Amino acid sequence: MTPHHEIRLLRVQYLRGPNIWTYRPALEVWLDLGELEDWPSNRLPGFNDRLLAMLPALVEHHCGVGERGGFLQRLQEGTWAGHVLEHIVIELLNLSGMPTGFGQTRSTSRLGVYRMVFRARDEKVARTALAEGHALIGAAIRGDAFDVDAAVDRIRDQIDRSYLGPSTAHIVSAATDRGIPHIRLNTGNLVQLGYGARQRRIWTAETEHTSAVAGSIARDKSLTKRLLQACGVPIPAGQVVESPAEAWEAAQDIGVPVVVKPSDANHGRGVSLELSDRAEIEAAFGVADAEGSEVMVERYVRGDEHRVLVVAGRVVAATRGESLWITGDGRSTVERLIDEQLNSDPRRGEAEEFPLEFIRLEREPVIRLLLERQGLGPTSVPAAGRRVLVQRTGNMTIDCTDEVHPEVEHAAGLAARVVGLDIAGIDLVTEDISRPLEDVGGAIVEVNSGPGLLMHLKPAVGTPRPVGRAIVDHLFPQDESGRIPIVGVSGSREASTIARLVAWMLHLGGRPVGLACREGIFLGDRRAEPVDGTRWDAGHRLLINRTIEVAVFEHSAASILNDGLPYDRAHVGVVTDLDGAEGLASHDIRDSDQLVRVLRTQIDVVLPGGVAVLNADDPRILAMAELSDGEVVLYGVDVAGERLASHREGGGRVVGLRDGAIVMGDGAASVTCGNGRGAALVRRLGASVVLPAVATGWALGLAPALIAAGLETFEAQPLTPR
Repeated sequence: MTPHHEIRLLRVQYLRGPNIWTYRPALEVWLDLGELEDWPSNRLPGFNDRLLAMLPALVEHHCGVGERGGFLQRLQEGTWAGHVLEHIVIELLNLSGMPTGFGQTRSTSRLGVYRMVFRARDEKVARTALAEGHALIGAAIRGDAFDVDAAVDRIRDQIDRSYLGPSTAHIVSAATDRGIPHIRLNTGNLVQLGYGARQRRIWTAETEHTSAVAGSIARDKSLTKRLLQACGVPIPAGQVVESPAEAWEAAQDIGVPVVVKPSDANHGRGVSLELSDRAEIEAAFGVADAEGSEVMVERYVRGDEHRVLVVAGRVVAATRGESLWITGDGRSTVERLIDEQLNSDPRRGEAEEFPLEFIRLEREPVIRLLLERQGLGPTSVPAAGRRVLVQRTGNMTIDCTDEVHPEVEHAAGLAARVVGLDIAGIDLVTEDISRPLEDVGGAIVEVNSGPGLLMHLKPAVGTPRPVGRAIVDHLFPQDESGRIPIVGVSGSREASTIARLVAWMLHLGGRPVGLACREGIFLGDRRAEPVDGTRWDAGHRLLINRTIEVAVFEHSAASILNDGLPYDRAHVGVVTDLDGAEGLASHDIRDSDQLVRVLRTQIDVVLPGGVAVLNADDPRILAMAELSDGEVVLYGVDVAGERLASHREGGGRVVGLRDGAIVMGDGAASVTCGNGRGAALVRRLGASVVLPAVATGWALGLAPALIAAGLETFEAQPLTPR
C-alpha cells in the first residue's frame, strides 16, 4: 500500500424523512474505494490493530454477527473499507453522547462504489461525524497519528450548536412515545407537535397556551405577590425600594432578617438571604440592582428552598434545594476549594444538559457578598476543618415530589392559576413540605414562566419525574394523536392526477385540504404556490399549515430517493405503478424491479389503523400487501379477476370494473359507483386514474355518492396559476 490510497466521497445526501433504508432521517454517502476495493481489512498490514487502538469500543459492535465482538470478527475475516467507515462514524457518535445504532453499507453496480448510510438526527452533526470518521480511517490506513478526543470534541460542539436542548428534547421524546409527530420550526427550541390543524407548539417549557400577559406578570415579582396575596396564597411581606437607604428602612419596617432580590430576575441571580446588618442590606441592594429593573426587600422565610412544577393546575414534580459548603484545609484558597469540592461535581457544566452550573466567583456577586459576611474573599485560606457557606439558592437537587402535602399542592396550583400560567415553576420556602405552609410559616416566594425541567429529570437524590409526559398530556388528551389524515400517492403514471382527484373529492366533502404534487401546492381549490410539491421542503409546508385538516401528497421514486417522505406515517398509502426506472440511473436503478424497494416506503409508513391501496394488476405491487400495518384495499381492471376475487373472499375491499361500470366490493356486498355514468367517467379520465382514486376515497371513508360527484366535476387538466 502507498499513502495515496484513500476513500473518495462521491455524494452525500441527507434523507430527511422515511426512506428506503429506515423510518428515520439518515445520511446516505456514496463512496469510491478506488484501489482499496482490492484491500479488505485483513490484507492491510497493521490496520486492524491501529483502528482498535484508536476506537477500542468497536468490540461492542455486534454488526451482522449479532453478538458482542461481531464487528471484530468481520475485521479479522476481511471486510471492505466502506463498511469499516460506517462503524467508525457510528462509534464516534456514540462517544459524542448521541448513540446511533443503525447503519448499512451496500455495493452498487459500479465496482468499488458503495452506498453507506447511518442514522442522523441532524444533518450538520452527521456531516461532522462523517468528516471526522473519514479522516480517522485514512490515518488508520496510512499509519498516521489521529487525535480521537479532539474529533469527539468537534462533534460534541456541533451537537451543542445543532440539537434541541435537553428539556425540549425530553418533551419531544415523550410525544414520540405517544405516537405524536414533531417538526422543529427553527434552529432553537421552537417545536411543533402534531400536524396541520391538530398541531401544538412548544418553546422549551412554554406552550402556545402560555399567555404572554401571564409571562409578564410572572417576571414582575411585586405584581405577582399582590395578586397572590389577594387570593389568599401565603407570601412573605415585602416592598419595592429604590435606593440602599430605602432598603434599610424597608428592612426595619418588615423586621430583620430580610431577603434582598431583583424584581424580575430568574435562577436565584442577585438574591441575598437572611440579612440583618445595615451594611449587608445596602451592599445587597447594589447586587440586586445590577440584575433586575427593580429591587425588593422581603421578610426572610426560614426553611429550605423548593421548586414545584405545576402543569395545567396540577403539581407533577417537586425538588428541594441544598446549601453549598466547602471545608477548609488550611492550605487552599476559597477559589480552589470551590473548584475541587463543588465544580468537580459531574452534574455541573456550562452546557444546557447539566442541571447545575459551574460556580464562577468572578460572575457571582451574591456569593462574594456571602463570603464577605463570613470575613472571607476568593483568595482567603480558610482554616483546616472550617466550613464555609458558599451558596444558598439555585441548587435544586433532591426530589421530594412524594412528600408534598395536599394543601401545598393546592397553594402551588392556585398560584399558577392566579398568574395565568399553564406551566409554572413555583418557588416556595418551607421547613417541611409535607405540612401545610401556614403550619410551619412557609411561603411562596416566586412564580416562574418557562421553568427549567432538568432538576426534575436529573435529581441528585430521588426519582426522576416524567415531566415531559405531563406537558404532552396537557397539550393532547389521551384520545388525540396530533395527526391529521395523510394520503401519499406513489408512482409515475398519472400519480399527480390521482392525487389531485383525491384532494378534489375531499374538498367537495367540506374538509380544508392541502395538496402537494408536481403541479404545485394547493389549498382547497386554490393553487397557493406553483413550485414542485413533490420536493420535500415544499410538501413539508402543508404539515406546518394550521388550517389544513387533511393532506394529500404525490411522491415520485426520485423524491423518495433524494429526500425521503415529508411525514413519518400516513393514513392511506397508494402505489400505482413501477414505471420510470429509466430516469433514475444516478441512483443506480436500471429496471422496474428495483423500484419495488423504493416505492414500498409508501406502504411501510401506513399506520396500523390506516389503509394501503395497491394496484393488484401488477403482482410485484400486490406483494406489498404483506408490508402494510393497516388494511389493504386492492384495485384492478377486472373486479371478477382472480386476485381481486380472492381478496374479496377473504373479507377485503376491492375496486374494479364490471361491464365498464365502477364496482366497490366489500366481502359479499358491492356498490356501483357513478349512478350508471361510471363507464363514461372511466372513458373520460381513464381507468388508471379512476380506480385508484375511488379506492383511496373509499379508504378515507368517503360516501360512494361523494366519490361519484368528485369524478363528475373533476377537471383532468392541470390547474393554471391563479
